[in-house]
Amino acid sequence: MTRKDFLTVGASALAPPRLPAGIQAARTSAQPKNVLFLLSDQHRPRTMGCAGDAVAHTPNLDTLARSGIRFDSAYCTNPVCTPSRASILTGLYTHNHRAWANSTPWPIEHRTMAHHFSRAGYVTGLIGKMHFVDAQTHGFDYRMDFNDWFQYLGPKVGLYAEELNRPNSGAGMPQIDDLWRDFGDPWTGTRAPDGRKALVHVGRVSKIPERDHFESFVARESVRFLKNFGRKNPFLLISSFLKPHDPYMPAQRFADRYPASAMRLPATNGKVDLSTVPKEIRDRILTPTATPELAAPELGKQRMAMYYANLAQMDDCIGQVLAALRELDMEKDTVVLYSSDHGEMLGEHGLWQKFVFYDPSVGVPLLFRVPGVTAPGARCATPASLVQLVSTLLELCGIPVPSGLDGDSLVPCLREPQKTLDRTVYAEHNLHNAKLARFMIRRGDFKYSHYTDDMPELYDLRRDPEEMKNLALLPAHKDKAAEMKEEIFRWYKPPARA
Repeated sequence: MTRKDFLTVGASALAPPRLPAGIQAARTSAQPKNVLFLLSDQHRPRTMGCAGDAVAHTPNLDTLARSGIRFDSAYCTNPVCTPSRASILTGLYTHNHRAWANSTPWPIEHRTMAHHFSRAGYVTGLIGKMHFVDAQTHGFDYRMDFNDWFQYLGPKVGLYAEELNRPNSGAGMPQIDDLWRDFGDPWTGTRAPDGRKALVHVGRVSKIPERDHFESFVARESVRFLKNFGRKNPFLLISSFLKPHDPYMPAQRFADRYPASAMRLPATNGKVDLSTVPKEIRDRILTPTATPELAAPELGKQRMAMYYANLAQMDDCIGQVLAALRELDMEKDTVVLYSSDHGEMLGEHGLWQKFVFYDPSVGVPLLFRVPGVTAPGARCATPASLVQLVSTLLELCGIPVPSGLDGDSLVPCLREPQKTLDRTVYAEHNLHNAKLARFMIRRGDFKYSHYTDDMPELYDLRRDPEEMKNLALLPAHKDKAAEMKEEIFRWYKPPARA
């Protein structure tokens, strides 16, 4: 819907549609299934003990995986926070929901999973980060976020301002960019320099007491929500943690677990043939702009150590929420899922952060536990996308799935994970910028990435899981590259450039 269409249709378009006759009665005749959606930020898809990472300390995620299903190949729709999260909640790809970047407010006309669950009689809660960019609540009855945490911190907010060192909406300060646009950054001149060369610190121990970390706050308030609302009403609760996203500044006891000297840089670090990758990738490898210090191997190891420590701290807080669900005797009636908005390269290919289409960046962990549906310890090889979560959760809870969603349901995979379905997965980035637009398709064993005015990439993920041999440059794979380009252009055709 364009803005013109939206204004023409008027406010009546925003009214939630009536449920079909009998739906509400059916929902109240038996105990509805609750939904607990545990979400993190920047979690690499295979950086969990249950996925074979011997360094990662994730006992609570591992336990969740053993009691349910783990998807081996799950992807976000866009490897950056706001666009990905908008896809998670709306079931639409970025070019349809149009929250293009971290500075773009979500268009108000799009319904989220909160709207759908609310009209089915659920209490809906969002506790933690969602990167809405503005003050819209997007259908949630109950919402707590960074600004509530800052209220809780009181004068200790200064410690967090020191950790960020400069405005960083991805880490919640300011949570809404417009708040600081008129009069500038209110912390200017108050932060002590800490030696970083650019936006993001390499990583160190946090000066904030562990109980005051954002993750501890989200866990406590999630437990409070369960106690106050979970016994009385069916609920949808999204508990959304910032970690392992930067600042890579964990509490002391988690940092102690990971000395930098114990880290090993990835095998692909420093091994990429720069002549076989797009210019943007070359530039990111040669110049890690957000953290230039990472060009030094020892500082790269420090960053890895603090990332793993951040992850361990986040897992510990997830354990607190899951323990409360169990102690309140809600497990048998609650769908639990865990995922992240995107991954983190963490030195793979010599790259850091996200923004690219290699699996550590665009891939995400995806775990489900559905009472009566999922088999304990199952794994599913069918590629999955976070754009499918809205339709999946609605179907699991017996709520009508609206038309027009981009993602179909994963319920067939949850019921029969051993069947590998022929599914195609897409991702995109910067499609609103004709010069920088790029997008990706994963079908079967192959992944193809199209970069505007640059070389394409084609990888065979079965033979080359580290994505080091760009087959798009080889004559023997010319037809496969052309086939996948044609398919991805059927999904989204870039507009003609002036």
